[in-house]
Amino acid sequence: MNTASGHHEHDHQHPAGRQNDGQQDPVCGMQVNPDSSHSAQYQGETYRFCSQKCLDRFHAEPTRYLDPQHAAEQTEQPPEQAEATEYTCPMHPQIRQPGPGVCPICGMALEPLMPTLEEEENPELKDFTRRFWWTLPLTIMVTALAMAGHALPLFHGATQNWVELVIATPVTLWAGWPFFARGLASVRQRSPNMWTLIGLGTAAAYLYSVAATLVPQIFPQNFMQDGRIGVYFEAAAVIISLTLLGQMLELKARSQTSAAIKSLLGLAPKTARRINSDGQEEDIPLTHVHQGDRLRVRPGEKVPVDGKVLEGESAVDESMLTGEPVPVMKTPGDALIGATLNAHGSLVMEAQKVGGDTTLAQIVQMVVRAQRSKAPMQRLADTVAGYFVVGVIAIAVLTLFGWGLFGPEPGWVFGLINAVAVLIIACPCALGLATPMSIMVATGKGASNGVLFRDASAIENLRKIDTLIVDKTGTLTEGRPVFHSVEGTQQVEPDEVLRLAASLDQGSEHPLAHAIVEHARAAGLELAKPEQFESGSGIGVRGQIEGKQIQLGNSALMEDAGVDIGPLQDRAEQLRADAVSIIYLAVDGALAGLLAVSDPIKPTSKQAVSKLQSKAVKVIMATGDGLTTARAVAKQLGIEEVHGEVKPQDKERLVAALQAQGRRVAMAGDGINDAPALARAEVGIAMGTGTDVAMNSAQVTLVKGDLMGILRARTLSVATVKNMRQNLGFAFLYNAMGIPLAAGLLYPLTGHLLSPMIAALAMSVSSASVVFNALRLRRVVID
Repeated sequence: MNTASGHHEHDHQHPAGRQNDGQQDPVCGMQVNPDSSHSAQYQGETYRFCSQKCLDRFHAEPTRYLDPQHAAEQTEQPPEQAEATEYTCPMHPQIRQPGPGVCPICGMALEPLMPTLEEEENPELKDFTRRFWWTLPLTIMVTALAMAGHALPLFHGATQNWVELVIATPVTLWAGWPFFARGLASVRQRSPNMWTLIGLGTAAAYLYSVAATLVPQIFPQNFMQDGRIGVYFEAAAVIISLTLLGQMLELKARSQTSAAIKSLLGLAPKTARRINSDGQEEDIPLTHVHQGDRLRVRPGEKVPVDGKVLEGESAVDESMLTGEPVPVMKTPGDALIGATLNAHGSLVMEAQKVGGDTTLAQIVQMVVRAQRSKAPMQRLADTVAGYFVVGVIAIAVLTLFGWGLFGPEPGWVFGLINAVAVLIIACPCALGLATPMSIMVATGKGASNGVLFRDASAIENLRKIDTLIVDKTGTLTEGRPVFHSVEGTQQVEPDEVLRLAASLDQGSEHPLAHAIVEHARAAGLELAKPEQFESGSGIGVRGQIEGKQIQLGNSALMEDAGVDIGPLQDRAEQLRADAVSIIYLAVDGALAGLLAVSDPIKPTSKQAVSKLQSKAVKVIMATGDGLTTARAVAKQLGIEEVHGEVKPQDKERLVAALQAQGRRVAMAGDGINDAPALARAEVGIAMGTGTDVAMNSAQVTLVKGDLMGILRARTLSVATVKNMRQNLGFAFLYNAMGIPLAAGLLYPLTGHLLSPMIAALAMSVSSASVVFNALRLRRVVID
C-alpha cells in the first residue's frame, strides 16, 4: 500500500510511540509473526497484521490506526474494558450511571448492569463492612454501659450520660453517616424511602440523648431518674450496627443473583486456535477472531465462536446452552454454537458470528435485560411503597403525641421510643426487594436450562396461558426438511421444474427452500441466477429467471397470482396425506409443476403436546403449509384444531380472535412469517433455531427450539410467581404486624413495648430473608 503523502526525513514511529518492528498489529494490537503474509507499506514503513480482516481495515483508514492514542488503548486496555462499567438499581432499572453509587429513588446501592468474571467486591459492601467492624466494639460497650452502668461506682448520674455520648458518637456520626446522607437526599429529591425512616429514627434517638446530656434542665422533672435524664445512645448505636449488618447480608445475597450470568460468561473460552492461510496454526485471544477465520477445535476443547463445520466429525455437548443432555453429532455443514464442548473428534470450523453476535453473548444480553425489567406485580409494591413512607411518618408522629398526651408517665419518653421503633421497623426494603430478587434468580435459572425470558412480564404471564398456537415447520417438526419428489405438467419436465425452483430459492432462507436447492445441486443441475427476487411473507417467493416470471409457493400464492392448480391438485392431496409439504411452481402465469418436501416431526413434540394438554392448555396448529399436510402431522401429535395455508396476517387474526373470546394465548414459532402473531400474543415464544426476527418479536426464546422448553418455562413461571407472592406477602404481613406492635398498641394487654433495637434487628432480618427466599428458586426442578 503506497499511499505516502510526501517524504519524511525523520524516523517513523510505531503507533504506540516506539520504533515499528513489525511485531504488533496496529489494528487490534496483538503480537504478529514477523513473517506474516499480511503486510502493507505506508509512508515508507512496513506494517504487519494478524489477518486479512485487520489488513483490510488498515487499508480503509490507515490514519485511524496509526494514531498513538488508539494504539495505546489497544495495547493497554482490552476491548471489553474500553468503556466504564454501567451501574443500575435492581429495584429501579431505569436508573443508569457509569460507576458505582446509590439510587436517587430508593437509596439502594447500584450494581453493575453486566456482571464480569473479574468483578471486584461491591464497594458499598466493602465500605459497610469496614464501618461495621470498626464500630462494633463501641456499640457493645455503650449497650453494656446502658444496661449495667448504674452498678458501676465510677458512673453515677450525669457522668454516665457523658461517657455514653463519647462512645456512641463515632458509631452514630461515622458508621451511620451513609444512612443520614441518603435520608437527606430522599427528602431533597422528594422520594421518601427506607433511609428516610432510618435517618429520622436514629437522628431522633441520638439528638434527644444529646440534649438530655448537654441541657438536662430543659426537661420536666419527672424525666429525671437516678440523678440523670434517661438517654438512648445505645438504641441509636445498635440500630446503626444492626442496619449495617443487615445491609452486608443483603449485599452478599444480592451478589449471588448474578451467579447464573457469571457462569454463562465463564463458558466462553479465552483463546481460539486459528489456521492461517499458509496452513500454520496459532492460539489467539478470542477477541481477535474475525468472521471467516478458519479455526481448529481439538478434542476436549470448547467451540470458540458460532460457525459451521468445514472438516471432521465429532459429538458436541451443547447442554450448557440448550439444556439438552445428549451430545449432538456434527458433520461438515452443521452449525456450531460458541462455548459448547467438543467431545472426541477434531473439527475445523469457519467463524460466522463473533463478539457480541454469538449465541452466548445474545443469551447473556437477554438475561441481563430480563433481570433489569419490572414485573407487573411490582407495580403494586411500587404504588404502596410510594405512600407507605409518608404514612409511616404520620403514624410515628401520632405515636409520639398519643403517648405524650395520654400515656403513663413518662409519656413523652415512651412516645419518643415508640415513634423511633415505628420508623425503624416499617422500612419498606423487603417490599421493594420482593419481586426484583425473584426475577433475577428465575431468569438465570431459565438461561441455564435453555429458556430465555426477554422481560419480567413474560415470567409472570406465562403461567396464565390456556391456549398455545404453534407453527409446524421448525416448531413441531425438525425444520430441516428433506426433498421428497418433483412432478411436472405435460408441458414441463420434472428436472426443469426442479431447476427453476432451485434457481429462485437460492435467495430464500426458508428451510423448505434449502432442501430444494441442496437436492438440485446434488443432482448436478446448473442453476440460473434470479434477475428479480421477492419474498411472499410466508406464502412463497416470486422472481424472474431467464426472462420468465416465476411464482413458487403454496396454493394461497397461486390463488393470488391467478394460477390454476387443478391439473396437479389430486396428486398434491395424495402426497399431503403422508405429511408432505407441497410447493407449486408457476411460469409466466401457468402451472409448471409441484415439488414435495417432507419435514420429520421432532422426537419430543408428541410428548410436549400431550403434557401441555394435560395441564389444560389447548394446542392449536397454524401453518402456511397445506391443510392436508398439516392435518396429517396434527393427527400424529394429537392436535385437534388445525389451520392450514394461513398467511402471517391470518395467524395474527387467529390470535386476536381467541383473545376476543377471553382466552390467554401464547404463540410459538420460528420464522419471519410468525413475527406478527408472536408480537400480538400475550406471550410470544420463539425457537432459538429460527430467525432473528422471530426471536426479537418474542418474549421467550427456547435456545434448543424444542417444545419441551415451553413446559420448563411454564413450570419456572409458576414457581417464580409463587416465590414473588411469598416475598410480597411476607413484606406486607411483617409491616402490618410490626407497626402496631412498635406503636405500643399491645402495651395495655402485655405491659411490654417493642425496643427500637429489636425493631432494627427485625427490619434487617426481613430484608435478608426476602433475598434468601428468592435464592431458593435456584433449586427448583423444571425438567
